[in-house]
Amino acid sequence: MTEPHPPALIALDWGTTSLRAYLLDDAGSIAARAEKPLGILQVPDGDFDRAFAATVAPFLAQKPGLTAIGCGMIGSRQGWLEAPYAACPAGLDELSRAMASLTASDGTAFHIVPGMSVVDADGVPDVMRGEETQILGQFGPGESGVAVLPGTHSKWALVENGRIARFATFMTGEAFAAMRGHTILGRLMREGAAPDAAGFARGLDHAARPQPGRGGLLHRLFSARTLGLFDQIAGDALPSYLSGLMIGAEVEEAIQYLGAAPSTVTVIGAPALAELYATALARRSIVARPGAPDVAVRGLMRIARAAGLL
Repeated sequence: MTEPHPPALIALDWGTTSLRAYLLDDAGSIAARAEKPLGILQVPDGDFDRAFAATVAPFLAQKPGLTAIGCGMIGSRQGWLEAPYAACPAGLDELSRAMASLTASDGTAFHIVPGMSVVDADGVPDVMRGEETQILGQFGPGESGVAVLPGTHSKWALVENGRIARFATFMTGEAFAAMRGHTILGRLMREGAAPDAAGFARGLDHAARPQPGRGGLLHRLFSARTLGLFDQIAGDALPSYLSGLMIGAEVEEAIQYLGAAPSTVTVIGAPALAELYATALARRSIVARPGAPDVAVRGLMRIARAAGLL
């Protein structure tokens, strides 16, 4: 009978809205987990030390003295301790060397993975925090490919030989929420409308039409109002239409950023959103490869190993 692996590391994915904590054994398997609505903006009085101690206490009860490693917005300027961005290209070695570290009041050593930065062709900086750990959890050493991490600020990343070569941010999720909730586009949309596949597909089609003489996204966004005004799309379908229009535009811009349409893109995200992106990618004959579960945990374990924490 195989002996169970002992607890070896505490891993935290600590973002803006939630805190996910994991107790990992020395093989990287999850022995226990906890999730709390304690993102950096929800921690009472900004007392990160107290939130940390309460979250990891059950893990430390199993094995006192464990080291902790975390990623995400906890390392931002608004978090517990700022971990300055590591510049692209970068991989496990660069991230492990650039971690910020502190000792919590309970005596636990907590190491924070830095975010990553890149400067685009226009000389403008771009950043991410937390996604780098997910990407390096998905792509192992020596692996290459393209990944998209849909969400509020969608990230597209080019991975070369196990290192993130460059990436770009698209504010698709936040812009969609703002357009739907705070502009005239939302006036004809029905609250609580179920996803509408036909409406989403029509939005994708409109986003993919040739640009010369037809205008870009800023012109096409207004169609989410006029198609409703002229009863060409029902109010229940308008949210999905707007979603398709914006995700389709994101895919087109991402292809331009990459320089060519990739044959495969790994989609790392919640299943419902990943399915929308898979549909959008299929319209461009791009195969969507689903991301593995718990990639942030896998990435944290790999970075911890590279840093010699185990």
